[in-house]
Amino acid sequence: MSATKKLTPMMAQYQAIRRSLPDDILLLYRLGDFYEMFFEDAKIAAPILNVALTKRHDVPMAGVPHHAATGYIAKLVKAGKRVALAEQTSEPKPGQIVEREIAQIISASTIDDLTLLDDTRHNYLAAACLLGSGKKLRYGLACADHSTGEFSLAEFTDLDLLRDEIHRLAPSELLIADDQLQQLGGLPGAFPYDAYAFLAETATHTLQDHFKVKSLRGFGCAEMTSAICAGGAALHYLVHQLRRNCDHLSTLTVHDHSAHVLIDTASQLNLDLVQSRSGTQHTLLATLDRTATPMGARKLRDWVLHPLRDLETLNARLDTVEQLLAEPYLLSKLRESLKEIRDIERTTGRLSQGSGNPRDLKTLHNSLDRIPALREDLAALPNTGTLSSLLLSQIEEFPTLTELFGEALHDEPPASPKDGNLIRDGYSAELDELRSASREGKNWLAELQESERQRTGIETLKIKFNNVFGYFLEVTKSKVSLVPDDYQRKQTMANAERYVTPALKEMEQKILGSDERAKALEYDLFVHLRQQVCEHLAPLQKTADALATLDVLLSFAETAQRYQHSRPKLTTDRSLHLTNARHPVLEQTLVEEKFVPNDTGMDPESGRLHILTGPNMAGKSTYIRQVALITLMAQMGAYVPAEKATIGLVDKIFCRVGASDDLSQGQSTFMVEMNETALIVNNATADSLVILDEIGRGTATFDGLSIAWAVAEHLHDKTQCRALFATHYHELCDLAATREGIENHNVAVREWNEDIIFLRKIQPGPADKSYGIQVARLAGLPQAIISRATEILSHLEMNSHKPDAKKKANPKPKNTRDTHDNMPQANNPQMDLFG
Repeated sequence: MSATKKLTPMMAQYQAIRRSLPDDILLLYRLGDFYEMFFEDAKIAAPILNVALTKRHDVPMAGVPHHAATGYIAKLVKAGKRVALAEQTSEPKPGQIVEREIAQIISASTIDDLTLLDDTRHNYLAAACLLGSGKKLRYGLACADHSTGEFSLAEFTDLDLLRDEIHRLAPSELLIADDQLQQLGGLPGAFPYDAYAFLAETATHTLQDHFKVKSLRGFGCAEMTSAICAGGAALHYLVHQLRRNCDHLSTLTVHDHSAHVLIDTASQLNLDLVQSRSGTQHTLLATLDRTATPMGARKLRDWVLHPLRDLETLNARLDTVEQLLAEPYLLSKLRESLKEIRDIERTTGRLSQGSGNPRDLKTLHNSLDRIPALREDLAALPNTGTLSSLLLSQIEEFPTLTELFGEALHDEPPASPKDGNLIRDGYSAELDELRSASREGKNWLAELQESERQRTGIETLKIKFNNVFGYFLEVTKSKVSLVPDDYQRKQTMANAERYVTPALKEMEQKILGSDERAKALEYDLFVHLRQQVCEHLAPLQKTADALATLDVLLSFAETAQRYQHSRPKLTTDRSLHLTNARHPVLEQTLVEEKFVPNDTGMDPESGRLHILTGPNMAGKSTYIRQVALITLMAQMGAYVPAEKATIGLVDKIFCRVGASDDLSQGQSTFMVEMNETALIVNNATADSLVILDEIGRGTATFDGLSIAWAVAEHLHDKTQCRALFATHYHELCDLAATREGIENHNVAVREWNEDIIFLRKIQPGPADKSYGIQVARLAGLPQAIISRATEILSHLEMNSHKPDAKKKANPKPKNTRDTHDNMPQANNPQMDLFG
């Protein structure tokens, strides 16, 4: 707008508010029944919202109805925008501009409308920070879920560990200091924030001031400087830039990643833990999720991504699942009680921030009302263990709140606290009096309408109301001649005339005055009720967390009961023995054939590395991932799909399967494969479980076999971890002859009339051949190609066993070995490399 043009008061107010916001935040400015956007905001938002971009006095503008704003705001946030709402804070008065101020700023991590949130996963704001150098280098991470009040810190010594944790948490927003773009700018979803907020002194003061403490030592993070920097910046962003109330972030927890089984990003994807590579819902999370509450669903997701290494905690979870299975009636009753409990975490969060509405209060009331019965059933569990006793002590009853809400709230209150009719009759004497006056006035109106019909003879006369004229008498055109002289004409319509009388206007003032005062009083009473929630915030959050834990354990018990899962025996050695084990996902989703169970036996000395051979489609990948998933389930504290299971705790699970390009990084299939393999051999320990599928197949045969051979040797000789190595390089089977810790296994198949039958059974020893041509036939390759491939294979096999005519000597047996380097020598051209 030209500087010479004088701004209207409204536009001057708009621009003053606009200047108080960062440029990348869109301002929705309330004008009556619409939110309007002007200038660049309108140009940006209009195409995203698919609304018209118009102009007034050369000012671009676009608007959306305020009653439908939620959907439009959701579109803007989904498009990566942040949105500020400027609300009217005073009543319109002639000749005066309505006062407005920023009510809230909404970003992807601070959405509090439950209809816009996925209730099965947390909605995190994260902040990352780098401090130190050399061996003292530390990566700090802070995560806050503003919808639930969760706030945690963690520190890492390696950027890859930080990146993996960020991938697991999948935050909606990730802050990094604007002076660390070079070091941390590659983190997924990162955007820069004021480096001042990340300074150690600033961040420490921010946290101490928020928690009203003089030291962070009580939270166990006093020495975690990089994490403190991240935590202070996250809180600074919420409070100062987004202007959010964070009182419900009432505690700070330290996330110790060494207490959990570490699963890198690639392994998480390869195992289909919470997201399937095929795009289906066939994930471990979906398989286990029989939770009854949103809180439980979020807790389960966290457990799937963060299995434990603490034997005592795991056995406590397993004990509780065992107790529940021993009491199927109580198991059923507890699950039914939980189904009546809603999202206490997020409902409490909304109410404590001042954004909750009467329906949130009613939802909380209904949930709290179910807790006494649930506690009674939980207490009835025989042989109550440490965890169930702990949960019982943490799940509190709230008789004061329950009674208060029951007395105060209507059974079906409105969504808005300013609409009235949310407080029961009898709760407030003052409110009852105002309502009585309003009702008496409306009864007077009904009587007036009847008496006026009789006095005037106008049988169709009606008393109506609108916001422009208030109450008025409406008479049809055909009866206008009967209107008495004391009626004052107010409006002429096409088919009717509207009138008022002094008595009607006087009663209108009484009625409307009573209604307005009643609504104002109801709002004050609602605010008081909401404040009661804030005063019980800590125990409500504690109860919600305990209910979520109970919900997950009930889900484990339900799954175990339905699919005959058994309790795993957890040990601290490095053994792994499974009897008749099944794939936890496929056993529930397989429809075309019955799942075939298999045994697994791995001992630290005699069989810690299994070489698994067999044709494609036979089930090698399914089997090795099955072992990893069962191990992971056991370290969540869940029963597992096996008749018997003895599992030595693992510290890390690595899974390298399949082939994929990373086009975003310009990496080929083979490069991705080598990156993931390097991560494994560089980070696996003796306590790790490693799953490898077809290492080396992305390059030339000689190179691929060499790499696969060297990796297998390294895992056995150096790392000495438990590993399952599926391969088509049958030469690797020769390793078992020279190393006691390596065993050969294969997937059984049977040939029948040039076809093969997959038996899905794992048996000792190497596979006799690859059956590649039979698999190609099953895939539907034309018969001409199959026949030609058979001829070529026969020729290659004959030549590979043909004596070298020049040397006039018989070839060495295929399994002859060089005693110096333990590498096989054979007349097979593929093995010339090792000759």
